[in-house]
Formats: sequence, C-alpha cells, structure tokens
Amino acid sequence: MRIFAMIVSKELLSFLRSIGLVAVVLYSFTLDVYIAGSGIQIKPRNVVVGYVDKTGGGVSQKILARLHQPEFRPPVAFLSQKALSNAIFNKEVMVGILFDSDFEKNYKSGKKAQINLLLDATAASQSLTTFMYLQNIVFDFQSVNFPIELKSHKLFNQNADNHSFMALTELLSIITLLIVILTAIVFVKEKEDGTWDIMLLTPINPKIIILAKSFSQVLIVMAGVVLSLGFVLFDQFDVPLNGSFWAFMLLTFLYSISSAGIGLFVAAVSKNVMQVAQLSIIIMMPLIFLSGAWTPVYAMHPVFQTLSLFSPLRYYIEATESIFFRGTEFIDLWPYFSGVLLLGTLLYWYGFRKIGKLF
Repeated sequence: MRIFAMIVSKELLSFLRSIGLVAVVLYSFTLDVYIAGSGIQIKPRNVVVGYVDKTGGGVSQKILARLHQPEFRPPVAFLSQKALSNAIFNKEVMVGILFDSDFEKNYKSGKKAQINLLLDATAASQSLTTFMYLQNIVFDFQSVNFPIELKSHKLFNQNADNHSFMALTELLSIITLLIVILTAIVFVKEKEDGTWDIMLLTPINPKIIILAKSFSQVLIVMAGVVLSLGFVLFDQFDVPLNGSFWAFMLLTFLYSISSAGIGLFVAAVSKNVMQVAQLSIIIMMPLIFLSGAWTPVYAMHPVFQTLSLFSPLRYYIEATESIFFRGTEFIDLWPYFSGVLLLGTLLYWYGFRKIGKLF
C-alpha cells in the first residue's frame, strides 16, 4: 500500500510540473464547459428578418411589430423579392417574409390570406424554431373559436433552459476524453522519455504500477469535476441538483475507472503521444455519438439504439440527468450503476490485461 501511494503521489507531482497539461485540464473543465453552455443557442436570438410589403396596410405592420428583441432584430424592409433573396443568399438575413398585394384585402374580407416565408435552412434549428414563432404570431390574428385549451406543464426544467443541459453534457464528454487521454499519456510518456525499460527493471509488482498510475489520473479528473461543478455549472449556470451529490461523485468515479480501461488499451498500442490523441478520438467519438449526448437514443435507428447499450457513457449520462434534474433516489439508480459497473469492469480488465503484456 505504501508503494501504491508513492507511485500515485509521484504521478500527481509529475502532472503538476507539466504546465501545458495542467493548462489543458483547467481549460477543459472551466472555459470549455462555459463556452458550450453559453455559446450554443437553440432558441432564436438576434434573428435578422427581412420583408417585402406590397399591401401598404396595417395588418402586415402589426405582424412585424410582434417580432421584438431579444429574439429578433428590427425587421428590414426590401423593395423586391429578388433583393430579399440576395440578402438571404449573402447571409445578411435569415428569414424573409413576403406580403402579397392582396394579403390585407383577403384578410379583411375573410378569404384565405397567404404569407410566404423564405428560410435559410443552413441554420436549420434556428430557422425552423423561428418558423414556429411566426406561426404562433399568425395564429393570434385568427379569430377561430376552438373549445380546447392546450396548457403545457414543463417538467424537470421549468424555464426550458438549454444552457444547463449543454454545459452538463459537455462536462460529461470532457470527462470521457480526458480520462482516456491522461491515462494513456502517463504510460506513453515513459516510452518517449526512455524510462520504460527502467520501470520494467524496478522490483515492483507491475499490477501495482498499472493500478497506481491509472488511479492517479482518475483523481485528477475527479478534482476537475469538482472544480467545474463549483465554478461553472453551479455558479454560472445555476444548474439544479435535485438528487444526491455523493451518488453523482460515486458514479463519476466508477465511470472514470471504466474509461481509464480504454486509456490503458490506447497506451498499450501507442508509441507516442500523437498516436494517443489519434486513437483516443477514433475510439471515443463513436461512444459519444451512441451515448445520447447529442441525439436522444430513442431518435436513433434501432441498430444504433442496440449498439448504444454497449456504451458506458449512455448509462452515465442518463443517470446524471436523473440525479441533477429528476432528483431520482439512489436506490432507483441501480440500472445505471449496474451498466457502468459491468461495462467498466470489462473495459478495465481488458485494458489492464493488454498493457500488462508489455511488462
């Protein structure tokens, strides 16, 4: 146990002496998470709307008056559809509205009045969400007596704030990438520095060396998680924690060990740090895609839904969202803990065995 603690301490000191590596870890757990949470906008914001109004009436202007900040900038008038289309082509305008000359006359006479929209679908989420906004505005002008009221109740995220979700998802992805890369680098640097053969000659059980080196990187990631939670998620985004903090930390520890197993495999087949970076991306990106971090699992093809069952990140993300937003009790988290523990044991065992053959 004393040797184990000494190796862990040595690796932690070595990490702290590597200014570049420390800077990368600090950036990843702070600024990167903050940028992901604050920089990605799904709701319309500062959308530039252009319009061509040939009606000369007041109904069209009343509709345009509903487009207010911060969702929309003041609408810009164009003289022709061609000029408006050119503005959309040059990305000066995202949404174009065309009011035909008969629009107001048809509206007041009770006939079918038509508004033509030109959407820049290269910004698909923003433009389609903007379309829904405009659709709701038009519905307000229709005097239709519909005897049903649709009243929504937002569960788990009452303000429908996507910033907290994006920041938390980014943190989980960062944990995945960093634990793999750090675990692999701590072994590969021994090869690059020429100290691998010296390490083999030490009268220490290779199993202790592998366990201690990988455990030290898990501790670094756990410290980064606490830092990110305190200074970014809780302080900047006010992410709710409705469940147990210690359940999340225990789950993160188990997941970090499972990802460290992937890092051991990468270290076993890599000869330098460049290969570590390449292999880590190749291995981890499919796991992230299949985890539901960017696309809900239920929206995937059935084949990919089945494959996602073999991604420990899927269980980790679902459990984390249940802890933070749903306030799920610890006893009800056992399916996620079981998935992380089972896959984590297999991954760490395989990585441990793979790199153990080099000793």
